[in-house]
Amino acid sequence: MGKQETRVEVEIFGEYYVLKGDEPEEYLRMLAQYVNKKIRQVVTRNPRLGLSKAALLTALNIADELMKLQKEYDELAELLEMDRRAK
Repeated sequence: MGKQETRVEVEIFGEYYVLKGDEPEEYLRMLAQYVNKKIRQVVTRNPRLGLSKAALLTALNIADELMKLQKEYDELAELLEMDRRAK
């Protein structure tokens, strides 16, 4: 028997969504809270934005964070590999 799918209702920027996933409910709620925080930051800086534009800018900001963290991770992994080879 496989892992049971988790379903949780969350609120993001005043809208309710049902999230489904293989992760625990707490994790899905944490993701929703993070997105909610980020979208509110975008709207605070740009109060005239509609929801779809705010969501798109939020997605771009989160993608930027991800790419920067991935680059940092790759650089650290490369340094560790170089150190391992030197020993």
